[in-house]
Amino acid sequence: MIRALYTAASGMSAQQTNLDTIANNLANSGTAGFRQRQVQFQDMIYQNLVTPGAADSQQTISAGLQVGLGTKTSASEVIMTQGDPNTTGNTYDLEIQGAGFFQVSLPNGTIGYTRAGNFQVNNQGTIVTSDGDTVLPAITVPANASNVVISQYGVVTATLPGQTNAAQLGTMQLANFPNPGGLSSIGGNLLQQTTASGNPITDAPGGNSGMGTLQQGSLENSNVDVVTEFVQMILAQRAYESNSKVIHVADDMYSQINGLIR
Repeated sequence: MIRALYTAASGMSAQQTNLDTIANNLANSGTAGFRQRQVQFQDMIYQNLVTPGAADSQQTISAGLQVGLGTKTSASEVIMTQGDPNTTGNTYDLEIQGAGFFQVSLPNGTIGYTRAGNFQVNNQGTIVTSDGDTVLPAITVPANASNVVISQYGVVTATLPGQTNAAQLGTMQLANFPNPGGLSSIGGNLLQQTTASGNPITDAPGGNSGMGTLQQGSLENSNVDVVTEFVQMILAQRAYESNSKVIHVADDMYSQINGLIR
């Protein structure tokens, strides 16, 4: 019964982590470009009461008797499915249609990666995120520029005073990874590379490396499926309640044994 208590407690702990992840997904269901996470479980060690394959006699081989000691959360993987488009009409709102991430220069000197393309220009005309971090490669739009256009291939053009033809201001780049699911979430709708994700591959949108294209005036919604998350929440709740019931039953059995001893 001690094993039952330990096993049930591990199940409750794992489902609590699962529920925390689901709650975060639901909280960010309206966050542009948000990538949901999905908890993965694995069973824990087994106690071999009778080793499988052991010989009971010369003629009989035992199937074994193993008792598992519960479960644990093994990973929290970023799900990379495409979110639905949301047309805004804003000049600096960009949606990635396909693979890739925007690159962002962070205050600590590192690079963050995001699918959220709700950009703007700062007081120097540089294209930045909503938190003011520079989008890489840095592109500056002159204050007197008009008719700013960002093509599906990331080319930024604008009409400058005294010119009839649009001037090219720069070209945006995207980054992708051998294993995007291995990226680490750091908050602020940003991800960072890890050993699991591999090194970034950069290219222009629509380039030969398989990057997606850009859609100006549109944002990618969160890829959280609210209905699916509610179903997962109910399943987590039922699993938690079941493990809790095991603990109550085991405790009741202990009480009965103690009563017999007296």
